[in-house]
Amino acid sequence: MEKCRSCGDDLDRTVIDLGLSPLANNLPRPDEGGERTPLYPLAVMVCLKCGLAQVEYDADPVDLFEDYTYFSSWSESWVEHARELAVSMTSRLELGPRSQVVEIASNDGYLLQHFQAKGIPVLGVEPATNVAEAAQAKGIPTISKFFGADAADEIVASGVTADLLVGNNVLAHVPDLNDFVEGLSIVLAPQGVLSVEFPHVLNLLERVQFDTIYHEHFSYLSLEAVEHVFERHGLRVFDIEDVSTHGGSLRVIACHDEARHERTPAVRAVRDREKKGGLLDRSAYLGFAERAEHCRAMTDEFLTRCAEEGKTVAAYGAAAKGVTFLNYCSIGPSRIPVVADISTAKQGRLIPGVDIPIVDPESLLGMKPDYVLILAWNIADEIRAKHEPQLRGWGGHFVVAIPEMQILEYEF
Repeated sequence: MEKCRSCGDDLDRTVIDLGLSPLANNLPRPDEGGERTPLYPLAVMVCLKCGLAQVEYDADPVDLFEDYTYFSSWSESWVEHARELAVSMTSRLELGPRSQVVEIASNDGYLLQHFQAKGIPVLGVEPATNVAEAAQAKGIPTISKFFGADAADEIVASGVTADLLVGNNVLAHVPDLNDFVEGLSIVLAPQGVLSVEFPHVLNLLERVQFDTIYHEHFSYLSLEAVEHVFERHGLRVFDIEDVSTHGGSLRVIACHDEARHERTPAVRAVRDREKKGGLLDRSAYLGFAERAEHCRAMTDEFLTRCAEEGKTVAAYGAAAKGVTFLNYCSIGPSRIPVVADISTAKQGRLIPGVDIPIVDPESLLGMKPDYVLILAWNIADEIRAKHEPQLRGWGGHFVVAIPEMQILEYEF
């Protein structure tokens, strides 16, 4: 019997079992693939008590982040999202040279650079050494270590507390959720504001986003689950914003229990939405595995039909979600010969588990495939705007498989 990583209650409800899968961001080099790529169980369970959905098997964080290939700044839309957040929070909190912004899992400085440009002191905490070094090279003060209560104590001892504490897409990535949230409480100034973003599990379920399940995502979060763990550590949610990133996310804004920030109606609205969507009685999880299996079957049917008709298919976006998708669907290079990605950190490597080579976009376009499957569907508009005119030139089309297989009409 497993225990919930948030409340400690017994876990006995399996939501979906995706079988054995590799660590999604550990992209092997050509001489490291094949049977040398380790595979681990990938299944999600939900806590019936506090509502936290979570992976059953905990991978070692060192294995997950030691050689990290995800650099936030490669996505233009994500950097713009970060800039807008910086503008909004600077105005809302009246941040200035005497303020302090701290970001946990600050990656390559994609967000903090915008605050720093306004003369606001910043500090990043990033566990992946190679990524932290990229931020430091930009002049962003960055500590390279895993965050938790001990790291928070060290930061406060150095004289730093956060007027704005940011955690974008990191809350789901920590195995010890209580230690991490306790660290947030320690670093946050008495009247400070905590802003965390995470993909909303309600969207994952309703839009069949099973490919966003991978070992690096230890948790799949709802407002209910977040409020439970925050309250345990003296934090209070007082506002929420819906954001479009990663298939539909929540930006939860919190503070210390005793802080003066007043709760907005948006909090009640999301609570009501989760209740209506079946999260509170856990009915939202019923049938999810079957819907994912249907998606896999439709993808197999599409690829089989393409092969029979002599149509070629390539893929775009060597994102973690693409690794889960390709492994769950058992798609190898005989069906999709290459995956293109704009990140030079990924090019020349392989999709783990299925050994599809990762190439630069120009190599993919040079093949003139009939169809290009967008694996990184969260930035599909960015990809299409950049490359659809070229595909149109030879009659090629982009396709997506989530939530269902669809050939996309020309828009750009």
